[in-house]
This record gives sequence, structure tokens and C-alpha cells, in this order.
Amino acid sequence: MNRRSRLLATVAVGASAALLLTACGGGADKPKANDKIAGADTGTSKSPSPSATASAGDSGRPEIVFPAGVKNVFEDEKTGDPTKDAVLADSALSVNSMDDAIFQGSVNTKALGFYNSGKALNAAITYVQGYLDKGDTWVGTTRYFNRRVTLSSDTAASVVYCSDESKSFLKNRKTKKTQNTPTTADSYVLYNAKLVKNGRGVWQTTDIISDRGAKACQP
Repeated sequence: MNRRSRLLATVAVGASAALLLTACGGGADKPKANDKIAGADTGTSKSPSPSATASAGDSGRPEIVFPAGVKNVFEDEKTGDPTKDAVLADSALSVNSMDDAIFQGSVNTKALGFYNSGKALNAAITYVQGYLDKGDTWVGTTRYFNRRVTLSSDTAASVVYCSDESKSFLKNRKTKKTQNTPTTADSYVLYNAKLVKNGRGVWQTTDIISDRGAKACQP
């Protein structure tokens, strides 16, 4: 395993896989190999793009800037539907906000509470604190792919996606030593996130479950 499972505290083992598969559905909405769920507020194109940087001038969105040597790449950013694209963008920023908190070494960052709420925010804080307690950060590139959006209403949606952590590694803050662990099935994670559009027009992630090693995300 290259990086600890994101939001592990939200996953009910046994139930998570079933919920993820249910969310995948059938037909065009069914995730392909390597499906995943992303954060919220990154790019817009089917080709990979680097980590999103949120502009403080857009609805008061806090700025997110990653340090050198780390990157989140989000694929499947444009669907042709502006609402779904906005959901995917803010879903990606939700992911970025957690990593931003890890890099800043604090669970009190503006972005963390801006893009996450409810159960997802509590889980995000637990996830970030896990890194801080162990004195860890990470380096490399994490890829998010096969992202699929389902709109439940004008203000509710879900996103299913995969992550590829095979090129991202834990790094000790004090020793600067990187754990160059080998790629295994656990390097791939399937996510299912729920998002709600708040009064400021931000699609906040409110709940999320994950299934590390899911076959749907294997290359």
C-alpha cells in the first residue's frame, strides 16, 4: 500500500463494496476499469490535468497550492453537462483540500471546511490527523480516473471514481525519508461520494466511502 486509504474511517467494511457497486449502476453510468471518486473543483477535459489551484476570487474560494514534487491528476473532467462538470470540479477540490491540509500540517485550513461538510468533514479531519500524528506527508502523483456523476436533484449528486496511488509515496516530515513501496492491488481505490450544493453554489462533499483494492479499479 503506497498511501493510507483516504477517509478510511468512513468505510464500513463489507457494506462499502456493495454500496459502491450499487452506485456504479449499469449502462453508460457504470464505471470502467479503474473507476474512482474525486474531490471537487479541478479541471475540465478527458485528458489528465495537474492539481487544481482554487482561486480566492471565485465565490470566496480559498486558494490551494501544492508544494513542489506532489500532484493530483484528475481525468474525465468534461461531460458536456455544465452541472456535472461543476460537481466534478468541486469533488476534485474536496480531494485537494485534504491533501492541502496534510501539506500545511493542520486540520484547521480554510479549504477543508469549505469543500467538505457533515460526515465527510469529520472523516477528512480524522484522515488528515492520521498523517500528522505519524509525522507523515506524501510525494509523487496520485491519479483519479473514470469519474462518473449522477444527479439526484438540482442540489444533490453522487460521484464514483478510482484512484491510482502507485506513483505516490509516504514521506516522513522529520527524516525526509520516502517509503518507496511496490505497486499492489491496494494501490488502487474505488470511491463513492455524496455532494450537496450549498447556498454559495459550492458542491460540498457530505459523505464518502471507499474500497481499497477494488477490482473495478485494477489496470
